[in-house]
Amino acid sequence: MKPSLRTSMSQQLTLTPQLRQAIRLLQLSAIELDAEITTAVEENPLLELADDVETEAEPSTEASDSERDSIEVEVLDAQESPLDYEPEWDDARPAHEGDGDNDAAARMVESDDLHDHLLWQLNLNPMSERDRRIGVALIDAIDDDGYIAESLDGLCASLLPEIEASPEQVLAVLHRIQRFDPVGVGARDLAECLCVQLSVLSDDTPGLLLAQRIVCHHLNELAKLGPERLARQVGDSQAAVHEAVELIRSLDPKPGAQIAPPPTQYVSPDCVAWLDQGVWRVSLTRSRPALAINRHYEGLIAQASRDDASYLRGHLQEARWLIKSLETRSDTVLRVARSIVRQQSGFLDHGPEAMRPLTLRTVAEELGLHESTISRATARKYLRTPRGTFEFRHFFASGVDNGSGGATSSTAIQAMIRKLIEAEDPSKPLSDARLAADLKHMDVPVARRTVAKYREAMNIPASSERQRLG
Repeated sequence: MKPSLRTSMSQQLTLTPQLRQAIRLLQLSAIELDAEITTAVEENPLLELADDVETEAEPSTEASDSERDSIEVEVLDAQESPLDYEPEWDDARPAHEGDGDNDAAARMVESDDLHDHLLWQLNLNPMSERDRRIGVALIDAIDDDGYIAESLDGLCASLLPEIEASPEQVLAVLHRIQRFDPVGVGARDLAECLCVQLSVLSDDTPGLLLAQRIVCHHLNELAKLGPERLARQVGDSQAAVHEAVELIRSLDPKPGAQIAPPPTQYVSPDCVAWLDQGVWRVSLTRSRPALAINRHYEGLIAQASRDDASYLRGHLQEARWLIKSLETRSDTVLRVARSIVRQQSGFLDHGPEAMRPLTLRTVAEELGLHESTISRATARKYLRTPRGTFEFRHFFASGVDNGSGGATSSTAIQAMIRKLIEAEDPSKPLSDARLAADLKHMDVPVARRTVAKYREAMNIPASSERQRLG
């Protein structure tokens, strides 16, 4: 073929570096954003922290007719912000925050590891070097809940390169570890864990002997039959079985969790909502440091050499892009928070039962943005309210037609199910079919399968299990 030239027209989406940066910053959480700002200040000499500069961009004070609803949402200045005084609801503060030696000691205890705690006790117990090595291997095999999943034969095999130990020797050391603090740690199953805890109780403990017999021989039957039917099987009175069951319930099924609690997850709210004279208001938090251009280095551009001036101009452009992207991010997050509060004011006023169905498309159409932008703006962003701190996406829920032209959100249905279960008779708990019938009488027609799905999502056991627990 002969080579030739021709022209054609086509459309192609191109993301500029500034747009890429804005998209990336929008989907960062508040903690990740702080780290991003700190890194930028360290790497860019044209950037500096401006302590005296207002942290968040002030939105336009002009409001459209749709914004002049019964729900007025605006950004307040420093004199009106609720962050300038101590609120009644302070769920974002760490539980151990405070002053004094007691708090320092509490933090040291919380940082202690279960394995270190057990090794410390092992070193305090007089024993031979062989038993001590066996004890170290056993402690290494204990999980965070305090159980050993590996068999004794497997533990013996793991000790072979160093020492030779029989299953009887390993079991003897294991029995000593099971009496360490917390008692019952190192058990191989739930029955053994409870038996060890019962063995250290005083002999005059009410119901001790029957509790030991139930735990060692009838633990599975207790879960399946309940105390009343189990009393007939073991040949004791219902009062004695109930006394033994109460003693069993006072034990700890996961002793290791006392020393190795799950790590506390802290969140930094991006926005705060509060009620002011019957009007819900929203403001951005001021936890993020403000950025500004370093005027000293900016003034050196005109006096610097060609290479130095080019270096400073490049960093100056990056600094301006970053500041502009942060302002865009703050404006977008605030607009989304305003829309959420406007849509879900019923939830803030009355609780989960008043949660409305809400989708990303609804917010996107209201704000004139794309759904992907709303998705990034709601990812790992948190709103602080008098009812607690919630992720933005907590306010988005699917809806179920109620037959009267409206819809009920899934969050509201779950709250109704929980309320019905809490008010039920423990001896005659409501079945899923009965819950579905009660919801239908409340103009919320849902199927029994839907009720079962929502109940399981809330970790609520079935009616048969609730009857035994009751």
